[in-house]
Amino acid sequence: MNNTDIIKILFCYLLASIAGYCAHRFNLPLPWMLGPLIITALFNLFIHPIDIPVRTRPLGQMIIAAQVGLYFTADAVSAIYSHGLAIIGIALITILLSILFSCLLRKITGTDSISAFLASIPGGPVEMGNLAIRYGVEPGPVIFSQTLRISTIVIIIPFALYYLIDTPTNDALIENIETNSIGMATLSLGAIITSALFYKLRINSPFFLGALSFSCLATSSGMVPVSAYPQEVMAFAQILLGTWLGSTFRKELFFNAGKMLVAICFTSSLLVFFSTLTALLMAHIADINWRALVLGAAPGSVTEMALTAKFLNEDVALITAFHLVRIFMILPNIPWMLMIIHKRSKQVEEFRS
Repeated sequence: MNNTDIIKILFCYLLASIAGYCAHRFNLPLPWMLGPLIITALFNLFIHPIDIPVRTRPLGQMIIAAQVGLYFTADAVSAIYSHGLAIIGIALITILLSILFSCLLRKITGTDSISAFLASIPGGPVEMGNLAIRYGVEPGPVIFSQTLRISTIVIIIPFALYYLIDTPTNDALIENIETNSIGMATLSLGAIITSALFYKLRINSPFFLGALSFSCLATSSGMVPVSAYPQEVMAFAQILLGTWLGSTFRKELFFNAGKMLVAICFTSSLLVFFSTLTALLMAHIADINWRALVLGAAPGSVTEMALTAKFLNEDVALITAFHLVRIFMILPNIPWMLMIIHKRSKQVEEFRS
């Protein structure tokens, strides 16, 4: 990376920070993430593309995951256990919907089954993009699909609940948790060590799950003194995530894969719609607030949905549990699912030839 690239990246972060501040001043939902995401995407699409290093995302993930874990008190863990069937049911339905719409995407575009599957299953842009490269398919449409779905959810759901339904919001620190330097240092060190261990063990999403695991264990057990980060640190982490997400939007992708992108937009919208509908129907069965169910069922990334839940004053621990259960049901099983898809695709090609 040369000096010119460094200057471009610093300028992009400056622009993203200004956008976040403006969004904050206008009292928009998730200002420090949505502001950078929107301004970076627009800059990349219409002015000049800037490559934001992917290694900036893990830092933002670790900070947010460590903070989110502070919600996992003993009472919160008990509440999660009491809603286990609803959590697993929502996860299974979301996975089945994803597979269904991946078949629709493949039928509309004629793309290969692996690309369609990775573009549709909610697993995160980084993880699915890496799998696309590993299996020899173009990662661009996959990353775009994952980013589009996350961005759509992060933008639409907070705006809908905030403006249309007048949901009270919370952009402050975690309540009733004292902030002190020793606790923050312990939280940071534990998050880094656990994330490094998860990375070494090749666990998917190691930086988020590792930091989250340590923070949850420390909070629920009460054995390790941890403390919340100041609001400025949380804003910094959101700027990192929003800027990286916005940087994945590329003009070339829109011009070179028009039909594919239109189909991705269509199937992603269907997945979001039916996931929301499932949550609303489940609200009549399970004794859970419908807002929490909508956020829990949303096929987005756990990092961004945890931030959304925090902003909307919903049960962050419960909503994060929805997404963590789905992640643990999806990511470890993707390799063998892709093996079956790849094998079946080869059989179909051989049959046609």
